[in-house]
Amino acid sequence: MLEKYLEMIRQAPVYDVAQESPLEIARGLSRRLENTILLKREDMQQVFSFKLRGAYNKIIHLSEAARQKGVIAASAGNHAQGVALAAARLGLQAVIVMPRTTPGIKVTSVKQHNAEVVLHGNTYDDAYTHARELAAARDLTFIHPYDDEEVIAGQGTVGMEILNQHEGPLDAIFVPVGGGGLIAGVTAYVKAVRPSIKIIGVEPDDAACLYQALKHGERVILDQVGIFADGVAVRQVGENPFKVAREYVDEVILVSTDEICAAIKDIFDDTRSITEPAGALAVAGIKKYLQREEVTGQTLVAINSGANMNFDRLRHVAERTGLGEQREVLLAVTIPERPGSFRTFCETIGMRGITEFNYRYSDASQAHVFVGVQMRNGSKEKQKLLADLAAKDYPVLDMSDNEMAKVHIRYMVGGHAAQVRDERLFRFEFPERPGALLRFLNHMGQHWNISLFHYRNHGADYGRVLVGMQIPVSESKQFDEFLDGLGYNYWEESDNPAYTLFLGQ
Repeated sequence: MLEKYLEMIRQAPVYDVAQESPLEIARGLSRRLENTILLKREDMQQVFSFKLRGAYNKIIHLSEAARQKGVIAASAGNHAQGVALAAARLGLQAVIVMPRTTPGIKVTSVKQHNAEVVLHGNTYDDAYTHARELAAARDLTFIHPYDDEEVIAGQGTVGMEILNQHEGPLDAIFVPVGGGGLIAGVTAYVKAVRPSIKIIGVEPDDAACLYQALKHGERVILDQVGIFADGVAVRQVGENPFKVAREYVDEVILVSTDEICAAIKDIFDDTRSITEPAGALAVAGIKKYLQREEVTGQTLVAINSGANMNFDRLRHVAERTGLGEQREVLLAVTIPERPGSFRTFCETIGMRGITEFNYRYSDASQAHVFVGVQMRNGSKEKQKLLADLAAKDYPVLDMSDNEMAKVHIRYMVGGHAAQVRDERLFRFEFPERPGALLRFLNHMGQHWNISLFHYRNHGADYGRVLVGMQIPVSESKQFDEFLDGLGYNYWEESDNPAYTLFLGQ
């Protein structure tokens, strides 16, 4: 099997459309992990993904009669761009069926290569079924994204380049896995030429089709797959890739959404480029592997497989990165409902940076606070913080791994509070630095009760806080004098319709 693929890979004419992508050292990541981390920059291809290699290799090997009929493909985006580019280069008609969930940047890119785009279904499998139907109805040649020997051989040129570019010691190559075409091609070449090098696949924990197939000894169909890493959202690994993987892939590592987001940031820090979630899988896998193995001094390659990232997804990635790097912990803490309790709580947290603070009055005895806290020393510091809060008898729940809390609840803490009287609402700005929130609360004093509080660190020079306070009419003048003496910029929002509709009486 390996010898057949080895010859096909060496003869694949992919450089008609692809470039030999750089193999670069990730200096910052290497220092931090105490191992040499090399990035195979497939995100630098002209369609920002390795997929054009396999697509072109398949199409160039079609008969002239098959080419003239035109080609069709199903893809979440990167294979689509590869097929569209290859077809355009060879002057062929191309139809691409894409899931409706495909990022717009990929759809636009396909259309720019003059391909006909058909949006169908919510997953790759939906698009695949429809593309097969269209292929039969319109007599088009179907170009499979991964389950095809010519496609696998085209992707295998990535492995060939890695070994040509790095002739020294190499311990492992980490490969993102969707349907398996890339890992099959890379594995076939590397294991035929330098079998001592480990091949380690990396999949999202909610789209683990190869992991489950290896575990059960046969291909399985996942009930559902997560679509955050849309480039690898496949329910079943390909038959041809699985034949290679079950014999020669050393292992598959699963990573979470937060770990993928942290890896996107790691790559950005070293290269100033932004990979898509699937493109960062290999780096996430390396980090998890090294954390488990506790080894140093190794040389490891991560294949950065793609960079087709929608800009509007970056906000979500940035917010999840801190959790993925264990630099932020999300806690639900119950504190006594009385003036000054916020300040006492913040004193327990100490000089750690607070990334988020959500609170809305619910009853007269206790308050439930949703808070994000920066961690400088990962899990060890988190355990110390939890111990400090427990020592103060604060009931506390760690929400860092609670998906609903991270995606929804953190933005929904609030609501109307029927028991709140004499509430006035203010926005404040204050210089942002460690301990700034505690200083703000110290300046607020303990005379008036805080009935609403929202703060989120925006990574800017100024912190922004929304505060509701219960101010009896008889104390309005005294309170206004207090505000003027605070020294903070502030705006009263008591008449803002957003407040009256969603938070106020």
